[in-house]
Amino acid sequence: MLITIGKVQKTHGVKGEIKIEPLTDHRSRFSGLRRVYLTSSRGESRECAVRSVRYMDGTPVLLLKGYDSPEKARELNGWLVQIPQEEAVPLPEGQYYWFELVGMEVLSEAGEKLGTIVDIFETGSNDVYVMKAGRKEVYLPATKDVIRQIDRAAKRMVIHVMEGLLD
Repeated sequence: MLITIGKVQKTHGVKGEIKIEPLTDHRSRFSGLRRVYLTSSRGESRECAVRSVRYMDGTPVLLLKGYDSPEKARELNGWLVQIPQEEAVPLPEGQYYWFELVGMEVLSEAGEKLGTIVDIFETGSNDVYVMKAGRKEVYLPATKDVIRQIDRAAKRMVIHVMEGLLD
């Protein structure tokens, strides 16, 4: 499975370099890249060797093999930059990638099946997990008061059902 770490913004310079909008909290993760997968909005995908990576005002700038001119590199504007899931930066205990959470089964502390995580979004204070429960969506604040346990291996999340949470 591929995970998205950035999006091609535009070309830079005369060598065919591309500026990347990072879609990761780990901007430095671009430094060690040897290859990336690029995917267009039409679903076209290409594997590319990374010739060099540098940063310009904190923005990653990549030079890819086979894209040695601005004209050639311009074809990639808007494409997603992806890597294999196993190359993701390991997170500290208690932190999770969104792709790990989407699809998880949600259970109450009593073991009752409540639904499935279908989406996640950010707010100012915490993330919110969107749980599909039958025909409705329930917003679960990603706080210790609500989220009691996350089991990556079992793809299961246990929550504390506070009064009014499922209404």
